[in-house]
Amino acid sequence: MVPGWSLEAWRGAARAAWCAQVAPESVLWEGDAQGGLLAGTDVVGLPATVAAPRVSAEFLALAGAVLCHRDPQRHALLYRLLWRIGSGERALLQQATDADVHRAQQWAQAVRRDSHKMKAFVRFREVPGEEEAFVAWFEPEHHIVDRIAPFFARRFAGMRWAILTPYRSVRWDGAALQFGAGARRADAPADDAQDALWRTYYANIFNPARLNPDMMRQEMPQKYWKNLPETQLLPGLIREAGQRVREMAERAPEPVRRRIPAPPPPVAVEADGSLDALRAAARECRRCPLWQPATQTVFGEGPHDAAVMVVGEQPGDEEDLSGRPFVGPAGRLFDRALHELGIARAGLYVTNAVKHFRFEQRGKARLHRNPERAQVEACRFWLAGELARVRPRVVLCLGATAARAVLGNGFALMAQRGQWQTLADGSRALATVHPSWVLRQRGGEAGAAAYRGFVDDLRTLAQAAETPHIVDPDPRR
Repeated sequence: MVPGWSLEAWRGAARAAWCAQVAPESVLWEGDAQGGLLAGTDVVGLPATVAAPRVSAEFLALAGAVLCHRDPQRHALLYRLLWRIGSGERALLQQATDADVHRAQQWAQAVRRDSHKMKAFVRFREVPGEEEAFVAWFEPEHHIVDRIAPFFARRFAGMRWAILTPYRSVRWDGAALQFGAGARRADAPADDAQDALWRTYYANIFNPARLNPDMMRQEMPQKYWKNLPETQLLPGLIREAGQRVREMAERAPEPVRRRIPAPPPPVAVEADGSLDALRAAARECRRCPLWQPATQTVFGEGPHDAAVMVVGEQPGDEEDLSGRPFVGPAGRLFDRALHELGIARAGLYVTNAVKHFRFEQRGKARLHRNPERAQVEACRFWLAGELARVRPRVVLCLGATAARAVLGNGFALMAQRGQWQTLADGSRALATVHPSWVLRQRGGEAGAAAYRGFVDDLRTLAQAAETPHIVDPDPRR
């Protein structure tokens, strides 16, 4: 069924009505989100008595926008404009004071404004249990999903996503857009770990000295707030703005500090086969394209003769900026679990299967994206080099990417987590979930259970007979 916002469907019916010389007042137009576009009973089948009218690209662009408006009179208004243009008023669209033209321009502007809000306020959330799959919920004022979907397909071409609205849904499978019926808010995830990143980002860019609540509500209408994670912070940020401005005025000036480090100078790679030489060589890694947008290589750190090597997935935003592994939210959760078990992180060698940060640029924020298999394979050289030089007795794999990099692509993490595996060199490996997966479990009992399971897996590591000295004798540290 052709939707009522289809420009091609309206053009076909309007052309047939004009060619049959059916006056605007004699055409009954129907077309909404649920039904197809109709123009009378048998308009398309009427005999033509005149040739089809010629209209400008400006009129077609206006019609395309107006048809997305929710007003049920939009089809009739456009046909009335077409009738008048075809009847000799060729400059009709330049008459801004004409009632029909004025209303059409108002409706087109409302659609453009709604389109801008959709581009700005759609927030994708990861689908639990699916890799590279995201869903967003949005409530547009008008029928704009078909109009804006190509924008999201171009911007997020590398991931699978869906946008759900009350009247229409669209899915992108990486190759084509697929449109379907509307959905409910409950069909989209409520939140995920990325929401915390959005809130942290927004809190850091919020400038209390430029606070203008009226302008804020104009640019970010409150009807969208319930679907935006960062707006949960607004009441507190607004309440504290006055005090923060006073503190800013009283604070002594500080010299400008560069947050993102400059690229390191070229390093001569020593051919001594040491771990330090391998680290130096990795700084210049060009084995896959991930080095281009990343700030720097994030190599492993820890004792060169550590009994336990911890392998994660890839650096995150904080790791990319600092050059150290596991210092972001997932790393802090990992440190908390180690502390509870009395395991000294200083005794572990901590690294990642992939040494560069893969991310999706969304505005000024850099959002994590899972590395592709080719990128993991490209980085296998560095991980193999670390394993050969550190020669750990136990390898702890955090997450599916790390587990497959160490244990092979056939390893099933959720089915085999917490079970000891023997590697080719005789060392042992244990795989569990990544701390970021624990963070994504939405708190409450599910989040608590996920954390307990993670700690239990690490307890298996702490109790391993081969690694008695990794336990910290003073767990208060």
